[in-house]
Amino acid sequence: MSARDWIDKDFYHELGVSSDASDADIKKAYRKLARELHPDANPGNSQAEARFKAVSEAYGVLGDPEKRKQYDEARRLFGSGGFRPGGFGGFGTGGSTFDFGDIFGSGGQQAGASGGISDLLGNLFGRRGGTASATNRPRRGADVETEVRIDFVEAVKGATVPLRLSSPSTCGTCHGSGAKPGTTPRTCPTCSGAGLVSRSQGAFAFSEPCRDCRGTGRIVDDPCAECGGDGVSTRTRTLTVRIPAGVNDDQRIRLAEQGEPGQNGGHAGDLYVRVHVTPHAIFGRSGNDLTIKVPVTFPELALGTTLTVPTLDDKVSLRVAPGTSSGRVLRVRGKGISRRDGQTGDLLVTLQVAVPSNMDDKAKKALEDYLAATAGHDPRPDLTAMLQQRSE
Repeated sequence: MSARDWIDKDFYHELGVSSDASDADIKKAYRKLARELHPDANPGNSQAEARFKAVSEAYGVLGDPEKRKQYDEARRLFGSGGFRPGGFGGFGTGGSTFDFGDIFGSGGQQAGASGGISDLLGNLFGRRGGTASATNRPRRGADVETEVRIDFVEAVKGATVPLRLSSPSTCGTCHGSGAKPGTTPRTCPTCSGAGLVSRSQGAFAFSEPCRDCRGTGRIVDDPCAECGGDGVSTRTRTLTVRIPAGVNDDQRIRLAEQGEPGQNGGHAGDLYVRVHVTPHAIFGRSGNDLTIKVPVTFPELALGTTLTVPTLDDKVSLRVAPGTSSGRVLRVRGKGISRRDGQTGDLLVTLQVAVPSNMDDKAKKALEDYLAATAGHDPRPDLTAMLQQRSE
């Protein structure tokens, strides 16, 4: 992205959010637009593809807190009457919170490492020194996020899933140069390849992105037909993603340097795969433990029994002691989720009394006899005592 893009483009407008939107709102807006504009959902729609690329570019800046901070600072300085060559705008009246330490001394060097605001302010006031322009230094590509859905068992045991991804990538025709094969870009004669032009204003020297090359330092006379001279084109690729055992719902998996390509030889960004897990019909999860609810009858709890309970691999037998209460949780060691760090959870079995909705006469008679036989037993002694105290 050229330096002028940070001034001319309204990334907040691209995502349909306000400039004070929270990180969560920005992420929500991007994910919604990405699903609607994805090339797979709009085959042959060049307008949707262009919007998808613009939305991805906007999120590459606003989705990164440091880049967003630099972008906001650049807009305050250079946009809407801010600091420009030939005048201080609102710069000296409190209209900007830009720290001069980012221009002079170590603060500027730190900003330059991330390639955002320093690309706009390189050599400002003639204090940065050196002949290489910040616009020509290697810049890391933007990160990309996509989603994948797997079932519960795959999340527990791990899985390898194919991922079809449409995203900006280095143009395969010109290999990122932006020029038609057989030709090469030429050095911009206006800025001599620096990407910046300087102007003097009194005692100060100001630098701004070169308008002719848009801050790249190069001019492409014969653009590549595939990417239109950008050096980047949207293409569909298939990746194999390894989902680790024990992954949580909504967890992100990072694939290093699988995002958007870098510029000027910089590293590509990362690809983040957000995993969505389909719930299981029987099993649940609590951390590394698997959970299951097993219906039992009252006689099984009162008299004791042995239950056969399923696991994700096979089945186990559990001994229920006589007099066990409904809601009791029994633990089966080592039958939970095994993670890569060596931790293994348990299977937690919750016993729940199942009350029959219909009974025949024989069953009703048996219950009535039981009720009569236990008439002297009070299952709620504490509640009964409390009620008696209040009545007195």
